[in-house]
Amino acid sequence: MTILLTGGDGYIGWPTALRIANRTDDRVVLVDNFARREWVEEVGSVSATPVYGIEERIAAARETLGITNLSFVEGDLVDRAVVDELLAVHEPDVVVHAAAQPSAPYSQINGERANYTQHNNLQSTRNLLWGLEEHDLTDTHFVETTTTGVYGAPEFPIPEGGAVMEHEGERDEVPFPAMAGSWYHLTKSHDAANMRLAHSQFGMPVSDVRTAITYGTETEETREDDRLKTRFDFDYYFGTVGHRFCAQAVAGYPVTVYGKGEQRKPFISLEDAVEGLARLALADPDDRPADLTVYNQVTRAISIVEVAETIAEAGDAHDLDVAVEHFENPRDEDETHKMEIDNDRYLDLIGGQSQDFAAGVADVFETLTRYADTIEAHEDRFLPGVLEEREA
Repeated sequence: MTILLTGGDGYIGWPTALRIANRTDDRVVLVDNFARREWVEEVGSVSATPVYGIEERIAAARETLGITNLSFVEGDLVDRAVVDELLAVHEPDVVVHAAAQPSAPYSQINGERANYTQHNNLQSTRNLLWGLEEHDLTDTHFVETTTTGVYGAPEFPIPEGGAVMEHEGERDEVPFPAMAGSWYHLTKSHDAANMRLAHSQFGMPVSDVRTAITYGTETEETREDDRLKTRFDFDYYFGTVGHRFCAQAVAGYPVTVYGKGEQRKPFISLEDAVEGLARLALADPDDRPADLTVYNQVTRAISIVEVAETIAEAGDAHDLDVAVEHFENPRDEDETHKMEIDNDRYLDLIGGQSQDFAAGVADVFETLTRYADTIEAHEDRFLPGVLEEREA
């Protein structure tokens, strides 16, 4: 069997590749064009953790974990010829599609970035879906990391899959409405619709894995060697809210909560995100869903103020005196929204949550305190002025 994993140089893609390759003797082929490194540099930031070159990473996986079935192809999935060659040469049995421009704030900077994000993300997915059809590979299990952001912030519990629509006494299940709030999130709404169409037209088995805000620096595999570490972005554009808060704490600044911060957001640890993708990639063809299956890749909804307070408490273990301060919210959002999201299917897949938020924060501090100089040198990238400047 051959597993093709796109975005293999990324925050989730790289540790997922390690998890998969460490559990199978099958071939695991990574593809990436290293654009994430360029985007972060473009906004004036850097990964807090040193990110080794892909050849060094693969060598470290071989030396440290005994992984010998991992290979890499550099290529841009927007280029259809690249995708055609990948599929023709490797004929994958599984595609784990984790490649995308993943930042909502980056997609909102201006029209150029919005256009780039939509073209990059949608073209890559369409090339893969149509490429599988045109290379007679429609039995290939297509797994994509989309986002819980496609749901927006509805006032009712979010189902794990479709919703029920009723009109004039008739009821039917329909795809959940696309209520995305950014040009990036809308790409994943479109991807979800395109995957549904590919399943309908081509009979392709599809797993739409709607990834929550992911936190953490380590997985079981990355702990073994610094060369195996995944990237850690902490700037406003590519760092998630929990990661930015941790960076503020390490740099000696208060954790900045906008408004009340009582709104709840879906979260998942890096460890639990990687585990689910690995299990889907390695599922026996007779056991995996033959239909289009939606997984809400989330373990818990957490309020922003609880995120901040948990980080402040965890800072004590690292001699960090962390204060929580509230700032006027420049965003137009409900600061008290209590998100509820179904996740039974995903929890069944991974066998239950393995790392809670407090443990993930402890991991983050353990890592970031080693690279405090890097964070402090880029403090202008995560302090409130960055957001205020962009919103102006």
